[in-house]
This record gives sequence, structure tokens and C-alpha cells, in this order.
Amino acid sequence: MRLSTSLFAIMLLLLVQATLLSACGAQTLAVTPKPSPIVMHKPSPTVAVSPTVTTLTPETTPAAAVPARLVIPRIGVNAIVEDVGIKSNGDLATPTKNPWEGVGWYSYGTRPGAEGSAVIDGHVDRPGGYPAIFWNLRYLQRGDTVMVVTSQGQTLRFRVLRIASYPPNQAPVQGIFETTGGVFLNLITCTGTWIPSQHQTTLRLVVYTVME
Repeated sequence: MRLSTSLFAIMLLLLVQATLLSACGAQTLAVTPKPSPIVMHKPSPTVAVSPTVTTLTPETTPAAAVPARLVIPRIGVNAIVEDVGIKSNGDLATPTKNPWEGVGWYSYGTRPGAEGSAVIDGHVDRPGGYPAIFWNLRYLQRGDTVMVVTSQGQTLRFRVLRIASYPPNQAPVQGIFETTGGVFLNLITCTGTWIPSQHQTTLRLVVYTVME
């Protein structure tokens, strides 16, 4: 069920100050993790599971299909997708069933494969500073492939357009959630330096992709 246009606009206004915070590894935890260690090597450009690819266009994407898995070959991601919404404090929610190895699709927004901007978030680390599902998201490059496997078994292919980092209160919420004129998928996580007193990192990482 989608929010009405007016209600969705109100939700976006609430998100301007708070959105993207909960993609950090310990945002909702009492445990204070150590700063994320520096990775000295680039991730493997392969993924263990290679799903059968049936490329769809926006016109042929089944209306009832929802994202089931997110696959990013370059960084070895093959994650279950969970529907998420907005927390009571206005933050974008993150997965709860499999918080560190799963990802969350903002289900009140655009479905992957439909016109507009679908949004999927995930944690960069877990308590203690250990890697979570989007630890290597920062290593994606323009032109890399991102795939969404739907609940009906089709695979939607997206191509990375650009990667950007923003301070939490300067993230372009409308550009991330409401861009039209194409079929987009935006991936969100945290990056930068951990701030213990604020229980968050200094930046939010956004990977912008477009459907091939």
C-alpha cells in the first residue's frame, strides 16, 4: 500500500533532518562500536551466486512484483530484501529480520523497475565495527552492475551512474526519493568518521543507479 501524495510529501519533510541516520551500524543500539577499520584491499569483482538474468523494461515489469534479493557482483553482495518504512522518530528504517546481512527497500516509495526512484538501504557495519552488508559499497564505480531479483523471479539490471557522500542534514532527500524521468535505484548507507556522542557517522553514502 502506497502513501497518498500529500502524506508522502509530509513524510519527506520529516526526513530532511533525520533521513539516512539508521543505516549506520549502531544507530539503534546501546553498544558503541569502534571506528570502522580501513580496508587495505579492494573487494573481489565476483559474486558466489549468479542468478538467471531476465532483463525487463519498465513497461514489462510485473506490477505485483516486489524486490526479493539485491545482487551486486563487484562487491559480492547477494542479500535478502526486506520491506521497510519510516520509524516513529522520522528515520528511514533498516532491516530487522536480518539486520547485518540483509537490506531494506523503502516500500512506501517506488518499486524497483517502476518509473521514479526506488530506495534500498543497509548497514555499513555492526556493533564492534565489523563489516555489514554494505561495507564495500564505497568501492562501486560508474558503470558497475546492480541487480534486483523480484518476488516473481525476474532480474532487473541497473547501472551505477555516480556515487556521492553528504552530511546527514544536507542529503538531497527529494533527489534521492523523488527523482522522475527515468527508472532509478538508489542505495544508501553510512560512511565517514564515527561520532560517539551522536551515535552516527559524519556522512551518508548514496549510490545512484539507472535501469539498463
